[in-house]
Amino acid sequence: MTTEEINLAVRLGFQTSMAVQEIGHDEDVDEELRKIITETTGTALVDEDYDGQADAVLLWFRDEDGDLTDTLMDAATSLDESGSVLLLTPKAGRDGYIEPSEINDAATTAGLSQTKSINAGRDWSGTRLLTPKAAKR
Repeated sequence: MTTEEINLAVRLGFQTSMAVQEIGHDEDVDEELRKIITETTGTALVDEDYDGQADAVLLWFRDEDGDLTDTLMDAATSLDESGSVLLLTPKAGRDGYIEPSEINDAATTAGLSQTKSINAGRDWSGTRLLTPKAAKR
């Protein structure tokens, strides 16, 4: 793995030995990004049926996937109190694009704090969201 790939994973909030739950996986996801995350954490991604506490949630979400607020609330229930959600949405101009204001409103309603947005790949933008306890650290 290159230094640039490791830096991307770290900027997205991933560290060694994290349990990462993936939600919304479909054929359009960025497989390279998934690989970078698993190589950085050293653990396989766990799926939506995982019933343990996750250190992070990797959430792929497109406009047609339903209600973003409800999805974020569901994602937050499996998080450790210091965990974070990496919300990945299609970039502007791509099918399934979501306005940043809609992301912010949904995150706030779900009780999550938005920290930063980041370029997460060729077709995806990432928004890191923290639980209230994680945001106070």
